[in-house]
Amino acid sequence: MSAMFRSFSVFNYRVWFIGALVSNVGQWMQATALSWVVLTQLTDNDAGAMGITMALQFAPPLLLVGVTGWVADRFDRRRLLLVTQSLLMSIGAVIGVLVLTGVMTLPLMYAFAFVLGMVAAFDNPTRQAFVSDLVARENASNAVALNAASFNTARMIGPAVAGIVIVAVGTGWVFLLNAVTFLAMIVALRLIRTDELVPRAKATGSNRLADGFRYVRGRPDLMVTFAMVFLLGAFGMNFPIFASTMALEFGKDADGYGLLSSILAIGSLAGALLAARRDRARIRLVIVGTGLFALAGAVSALMPSYWLYAVTLMFTGFAVVTTMTTANGYVQTTTDPALRGRVLALYMAILMGGTPLGAPIVGWVADAYGPRAAIWLGAGAAFLACAIGFVWLVVSGRLHRSESRRFALSLDETRPLTVVAPEEFSDEVAGTTPISLPEVSVPEIARDERRRMA
Repeated sequence: MSAMFRSFSVFNYRVWFIGALVSNVGQWMQATALSWVVLTQLTDNDAGAMGITMALQFAPPLLLVGVTGWVADRFDRRRLLLVTQSLLMSIGAVIGVLVLTGVMTLPLMYAFAFVLGMVAAFDNPTRQAFVSDLVARENASNAVALNAASFNTARMIGPAVAGIVIVAVGTGWVFLLNAVTFLAMIVALRLIRTDELVPRAKATGSNRLADGFRYVRGRPDLMVTFAMVFLLGAFGMNFPIFASTMALEFGKDADGYGLLSSILAIGSLAGALLAARRDRARIRLVIVGTGLFALAGAVSALMPSYWLYAVTLMFTGFAVVTTMTTANGYVQTTTDPALRGRVLALYMAILMGGTPLGAPIVGWVADAYGPRAAIWLGAGAAFLACAIGFVWLVVSGRLHRSESRRFALSLDETRPLTVVAPEEFSDEVAGTTPISLPEVSVPEIARDERRRMA
């Protein structure tokens, strides 16, 4: 099996991938229908109301970050996912019935958006961490990238199908179809062979909620990664606002909006597949990706026609998925396994929790100054994120560090942190035993490294 798809050699991952792909198609259909209902049925093209809806969905991951990460580390992740996926299925079905019967109102939709966010706050970090339970550490980065490929394949299919269904039979049916697709994930979770799951590392000490915060505080590279992800999540990744308002500006209906979301996913899928070919995730690529996102967003805001705007979205999608997939893989593969759930919960809270702050602002800008100004705001945030990453790269000394002087974190799923040198393995030394330093903390490693560089 090629390096790009090496995680498919694991039965549990294959089952998970298929279930996630079907479920993701449904979730993208629901996301498209939710935005369109708020924008065209519950309001008179009010992008601000759409921003509030997004904020209510993404606020809970930020508010509950400590609890959700601790839960993902403390309890059986497969059983947690069975609960969260069943709840999300039920909520989608209820929304569909209310829309079809004409009972749905804007305040009621706000309430459902918040409930969806509450469940997703527990579902997201658990799903992210569960990938590491399915495959060995050496395939974790590949598995994360293939997950992104699944997500963006669904992103190509879901919005376009949703647009067609909305025009053909109405928005409510989209929510009901989404509820049905959750059955694929539930069946997949039931089929997973629990005896073949990768053993999870046990945290030493008191297993406290705050341990994840302290761990990240001692990792400047993670702090910088989280800062870049926050800026993109808050201001740059409000694609439902960008695409729906631009579709209306070009005189398109729901099918035109859905098509834009699917075209965005073409570039996203390409970025995810390229990420799957890489042996490991590197923070430099996160920085480069934010720069590409800023450039693509700035260009897309200048496009004079629907189809030219659609073409630029492919480059935007490629840039954002390259950035986010690499950032996710970097966090997963360089984090202490015993703290992975808490660190990933913090990562997801920063990524999704930025939306409650940014989406209402972006929606207001789109209402007051037009959708192009809102896109410019997102591009500006991406440029700032790129600048933060580049400055850190220079100040930390990583920009010009020679290959022979690099050090990297290598994580054993059942042992404390180790250090391996150099970061870039040659074919000849790839199979050698790492240098184990079990009692040395990450901040101490960083200080020793700075001394050697001096």
